[in-house]
Amino acid sequence: MIEEVFRPREVSTSESVLEYARQRQGLVIGVAVIVIFLGLALLHQFVTRRNAATVSTAPPVPLTEVTDLSNQAAAAEAVALPDMSFQHDGDPKKMRTFIVEPGAVPPPETQPQPQQQQPRAPRPQPPPQAQ
Repeated sequence: MIEEVFRPREVSTSESVLEYARQRQGLVIGVAVIVIFLGLALLHQFVTRRNAATVSTAPPVPLTEVTDLSNQAAAAEAVALPDMSFQHDGDPKKMRTFIVEPGAVPPPETQPQPQQQQPRAPRPQPPPQAQ
């Protein structure tokens, strides 16, 4: 009676497998991890046996030649600074306000105002320590 009212949906084999996997995601992930681990183990075993059986005709390279950086003189040389195309007189303010727009006018030079020292407030004395 129920099957007459609620007709079951016709599903293919692949759809039923996917539905089973959706219902049991933890199991599917566990099996996938095991399969990947076994695949890597088999690949490692294959490479190990191949390296043991095959002999290379190339001359060996010493490990110090691969890892020693002291024999690479080009990397140890300091790069020279490029020439400055503007005059800065060692004043960092002028370097910050260097104008690069074509046709721009530099700001007028201002003389630094001498700063007057403000009187300092007396420092409060620390409270006496009780002994």
